Amino acid sequence: MSKIKVETKSAPDALGPYSQAIIHQGIVYCSGQIAIDPNKNTIVEGGITEQADQVMKNLKSVLMAANSDMEKILKCTIYLNDMSDFAALNEVYSTYFKSDPPARETVAVKGLPKDVKVEISCIAYQ
Repeated sequence: MSKIKVETKSAPDALGPYSQAIIHQGIVYCSGQIAIDPNKNTIVEGGITEQADQVMKNLKSVLMAANSDMEKILKCTIYLNDMSDFAALNEVYSTYFKSDPPARETVAVKGLPKDVKVEISCIAYQ
């Protein structure tokens, strides 16, 4: 009944005292990802489209390190700093889920780390 810490250099390092993901009993709990390019350790340039795409790539990398993948995501939580970006976010998000997308909620927040536009966390199975 132990927990397993997930670490990969294919996704950004944690910005604080947390793990990229934790696995417990075959469930992968991914911490929120923001639009940091792990190769440059910088926020990707552009708007919500570019940031959302980088966030999804980061989540995909963490899931792969946890022996999971995007098709095994059960639920996502999305934080947007501006709900007017909702439609553009959905355009990018939908390209990662061709069928049977996971459950999710999207909430507007006052601010996000590094002043990014979006942060997404997820729960998946292995």
